[in-house]
Amino acid sequence: MKERTKLLLIVGVFAAAYYVPWSHPIIRQSGLEAFMMLQEYAREHVLTCLIPAFFIAGAIAVFVSQASVLKYFGAQANKILSYSVASVSGTILAVCSCTVLPLFAGIYTRGAGIGPATAFLYSGPAINVLAITLTAKILGWELGLARAVGAVLFAVVTGLLMALIFRKDDAARTAGEIYIPDEDGKDRTLLQDGLYILTMVLILIFAAFAKPAPDATGLWPAIFAAKWYITIALLIILGIMLKAWFTKDEAKSWVESTWGFMKQIFPLLAGGVLVAGFMLGRPGHAALIPDQWIQSLLGGNSISANVIASMAGALMYFATLTEVPILQGLLGAGMGKGPALALLLAGPALSLPNMLVIGSVMGVKKTAVFCGIIIVMSSIAGIFYGAVFA
Repeated sequence: MKERTKLLLIVGVFAAAYYVPWSHPIIRQSGLEAFMMLQEYAREHVLTCLIPAFFIAGAIAVFVSQASVLKYFGAQANKILSYSVASVSGTILAVCSCTVLPLFAGIYTRGAGIGPATAFLYSGPAINVLAITLTAKILGWELGLARAVGAVLFAVVTGLLMALIFRKDDAARTAGEIYIPDEDGKDRTLLQDGLYILTMVLILIFAAFAKPAPDATGLWPAIFAAKWYITIALLIILGIMLKAWFTKDEAKSWVESTWGFMKQIFPLLAGGVLVAGFMLGRPGHAALIPDQWIQSLLGGNSISANVIASMAGALMYFATLTEVPILQGLLGAGMGKGPALALLLAGPALSLPNMLVIGSVMGVKKTAVFCGIIIVMSSIAGIFYGAVFA
């Protein structure tokens, strides 16, 4: 961290402590909501979602060769293959907009092109098969189908636009990374590396498996009941793999890479969650911005309602699956169907904490364009959907 940044941070904290009227009931409630949201996030998402995701990112950075990343996600990779893989990745990873960050950072820093990398960044939380299923069940099949189709389409279009806009920067970033030296001391096969990373992905999926509705039947409740047994079994398998296939130096490099991602992402993530909680609060709990203000702006299907829904969704943090009950309450309070879809397409893929971390990975300019593309497309999709299903 630069000294100027440290100074500005100290000044900002001092100014907040000196000038913010903490004795005011609304300000005090907002401050409480900020820390309650941080606690909720720490309890429900850090151990089961973020920690496994960090270890996956560390493994990608250390054990996945840059040549492999460039083959499938690089700027010169086959466009149909790379965007196809990136745009449907969310059907495998049931992650939120923050859990996907270390995975995105891992592939981007290994040389992935900005197009496929941002397609993956959007699709990870947006094309969550569990969330889409829940959306169709609770909010109606029309909204569930529109969300699924829109999310896949958005991932591809967003990636293509980012690749087009920043094609010169992307070429310069990857120009010096085409030559990959031979990897000495690696005795594992591609299949072994793939099974190793797949095991960690499965650990992430089962550890974060969402609790089904009380009246749910079938496979989902059965998997949820056995989730920890499956997770423990996968951890044992992972330990056997590490013992049999990896050297101590390789395991050490993996842990060091994981720690590097944690140091980069955790502080920004915590700060963003605090700000989001202070401004917007948790679902059902008022904070600085009253719920009725948001609801009054989102009725009908006007252009402004859809744009506001997209922007509000982009700033708010939605843990995996939480956007569905939030939308259920907003629709009951008079929110239009168009703005509902706009929020569903922008909300799960973006959040204030998410934006801060993306900015540290690929820069402020690229982050602003990425967020702008999603907000604009979400607004257009909402307007069209609202007009059809008015």
